[in-house]
Amino acid sequence: MNGLYYGDNLDILRAHIASESVDLIYLDPPFNSNASYNVLFKAPDGHDSHAQMEAFEDTWHWNKAAERAFDEVMQSGNTDAAEMLRAMRSFLHENDMMAYLAMMAVRLLELHRVLKPSGSLYLHCDPTASHYLKLLLDAIFGPREFLNEVIWKRTFAHGSAKRYGPVHDTLLFFARDRELCQWTNFRIPHSDEYTSHFRQLDAGSGRRFQAITLTGAGVRSGESGRPWRGIDPTAVKRHWALPGKVLSGLGVTSGTVQERLDELDRAGLIYWPDKTGGTPRLKQFEDELEGVSLGDVWTDIPPISAQARERLGYPTQKPLALMERVLQASSKEGDIVLDPFCGCGTTVHAAQKLNRQWIGVDITHLAISLIQKRLRDAFGPIPIVIHGVPRDLGGARALAAQDKYQFQWWAVSLVDAVPYGGRKKGADSGIDGFIYFKPDGKTTEKAIVSVKGGDSVDVKMVRELAQVVNRENAKMGVLISLAEPTGPMRKEAIAEGFYKTEYGEYPKLQILTIAHLFAGQRPDMPWIDPTVFRKAKAEKGRQEKLL
Repeated sequence: MNGLYYGDNLDILRAHIASESVDLIYLDPPFNSNASYNVLFKAPDGHDSHAQMEAFEDTWHWNKAAERAFDEVMQSGNTDAAEMLRAMRSFLHENDMMAYLAMMAVRLLELHRVLKPSGSLYLHCDPTASHYLKLLLDAIFGPREFLNEVIWKRTFAHGSAKRYGPVHDTLLFFARDRELCQWTNFRIPHSDEYTSHFRQLDAGSGRRFQAITLTGAGVRSGESGRPWRGIDPTAVKRHWALPGKVLSGLGVTSGTVQERLDELDRAGLIYWPDKTGGTPRLKQFEDELEGVSLGDVWTDIPPISAQARERLGYPTQKPLALMERVLQASSKEGDIVLDPFCGCGTTVHAAQKLNRQWIGVDITHLAISLIQKRLRDAFGPIPIVIHGVPRDLGGARALAAQDKYQFQWWAVSLVDAVPYGGRKKGADSGIDGFIYFKPDGKTTEKAIVSVKGGDSVDVKMVRELAQVVNRENAKMGVLISLAEPTGPMRKEAIAEGFYKTEYGEYPKLQILTIAHLFAGQRPDMPWIDPTVFRKAKAEKGRQEKLL
């Protein structure tokens, strides 16, 4: 089941994800960054700015695609969703926010379809659009299926000129059916402040405990209000309040209140104060604590700092601990988890770590290749099925014709290069990627990668690459072409000579076709420098299965 899909998540959901097949959905749809989201790669000198690329733009505009999404919701058969979206359009008119809501509404309808009756959905957003998204989810899932608005403190405190500092995100938690919804009652450890109260040692076992009350407020006329061993709770306007779960664990299910108190005492669970007349209390042992039930305000999961080992350079990357909490609260081992906007793959990483099955979808080949690398770094060569990535020359040609930028990013990933550039206006820099390598095992050098996805190539492309290599003070250049190179191209590349090191000589300009790469051929160069890729921490007990 574990698989990554490249493509528009709406198309993937409709074509590949069956109805009522998914146990848990987490999505963090992009909105309101007011800038392009860049995936950053660390250059050997520690700087990011020389090796970054535009993964996707977080921009939404009212256009034909937004209008089409709106029409699809109107024709979906879900009258509540249609009426809600129509009312939003009447209020917002045709602007960027409305475009975003229309595009989200049609996808939320599909996500509702693929959820099992026991499934649930977490939609992660910021306060800019959370209120609109909550209304859409009310319309699609039903107001009754709303479970929580979880507040996550996503950043450290900071000021704002004319308002309170915005420091939180929202997770909207909905069930497909709240009566059937899977909930594990996941708990978190008690704070050190709380456990510091367990100061006393049990004489028999040496276990740490605290003494808690055995009475409740108020007078009772029945057994719970009567004296036990000379202690009368009524005298202090209280009554005996028995710990039902503790008694059940002892197998005590019947008897009077006083008889059950005797059973607790025989089990060594009653603490008797030293002073005469002191009220007996219940021993609560530290090693039996179940943890704290989760509330809907999470302040204990910090953001990923700039220096964190976990940080991979993706600006919207969420902490792994956040995803683990969501998965542990609303799924069990073997369940299927879906992230339709999987970005750098934190959700699928958490799912793999917690033994869930997973499906990740993203609209960039860059994200898919990053997730593959992340999972292999963390877990070793685990089996992953990749959908939508070219498997042969026909698929490569189709991708090149569909989107030249996605083709370039995919081709660059085949040679373990750092991507460069993006959908930028202006002259082509002649650089699609960098390969960093260490000819002596110490000093890092670079090779320029240029990708050509057209049906025809000529010698001019080799000459241009040679100029870029010299301009950038690079040692080598690699031209990746979809078409077969011509004889003059090969001669021109050979004429550039060799990059000579004390460990060997390497052709300064190399031409590789997509067919060569499919066959397993790679650039001939010294040891690749792995430090330019931010590496995910290896997980304990990683699975060493061959693909």
